[in-house]
Amino acid sequence: MDLKQRIAEVVETSNAEFMAQCYNLEGAPALGSMVKTKSKDYDIYAIVYSSSTHGIDPNRRIIARGQNAGSEADIYKANPQLSKLLSTDFRALIVGYNKDKAILQYLPPSPASIYAFVYPCDMNEVRDFTQSLNFLSLLTDARLSVSPDEVITAFLRYAGQSHPSPNDFLVKAGKEIAWLLSNDIRRLDSILKRLQK
Repeated sequence: MDLKQRIAEVVETSNAEFMAQCYNLEGAPALGSMVKTKSKDYDIYAIVYSSSTHGIDPNRRIIARGQNAGSEADIYKANPQLSKLLSTDFRALIVGYNKDKAILQYLPPSPASIYAFVYPCDMNEVRDFTQSLNFLSLLTDARLSVSPDEVITAFLRYAGQSHPSPNDFLVKAGKEIAWLLSNDIRRLDSILKRLQK
């Protein structure tokens, strides 16, 4: 994989998700985008569900520095140490992996490797991954720190762009979600309305 495409490294990991630290403070991938990383034996695919920028030292609170600055960029110019004191991380929910050139849409047997490089998936990879929608149950059942429904709709709108007919893909995905959430009509209605926007 291309060195220039790396965006982060895995700094916390489990079979179900990982957290990655970005190389650039403004480098977090968008909510609902797909990224990939590695374990020892296979590529792991995950969907970004949250990101944050914070101080590296939990005992030092970030303070406002721009009262007299002309722009946000001026703050960083006047305080070059900030790039060493701040960190941007994101969390991604694992939705499958690729082993022996086969895409498997369930949790891998082992987590991503610590310090594994993280890359954004290109649209061809997203299209190939979403030919099947079996992974959607991992998203609908996820217990996340943010609304899983927001993540589902953000990902499906993003993934739709990789298909020749985004609308046909969204209709297919909507039917799959309707089947998965047939016992929760309010939640289903909320997701389907978001997909139409």
